[in-house]
Amino acid sequence: MEYINAFWVGGLICALVQILLDRTKMMPGRVMVMLVCLGGVLGAAGLYEPFLDFAGGGASVPLLGFGNVLWKGVKEAVDTDGFLGLFMGGFTASAVGISAALIFGYLVSLICRPKMKS
Repeated sequence: MEYINAFWVGGLICALVQILLDRTKMMPGRVMVMLVCLGGVLGAAGLYEPFLDFAGGGASVPLLGFGNVLWKGVKEAVDTDGFLGLFMGGFTASAVGISAALIFGYLVSLICRPKMKS
């Protein structure tokens, strides 16, 4: 059942974002920033953890999950390091995910031979 919940929740998030992009004149970058900020706000309000427990990967993989990871990292770093935690907590919490995306993106580019659009 966990896989089914992750699939439909992640699909619903993606479908809603696609509808938002199609129906409004918002640029994709703004929508992405909005999703990251919304994930952080939901995490700060305590609403993201129950959602994450229900949906699993369907809630943690989209940009909402990235915002929540940033929020949790900043919160933990502020608790341990004080004011400096504001600046280093998000980097520490998200470093593994960002590094994995860069490494796997590079490996795929070696296999697939990307070309510039003409």
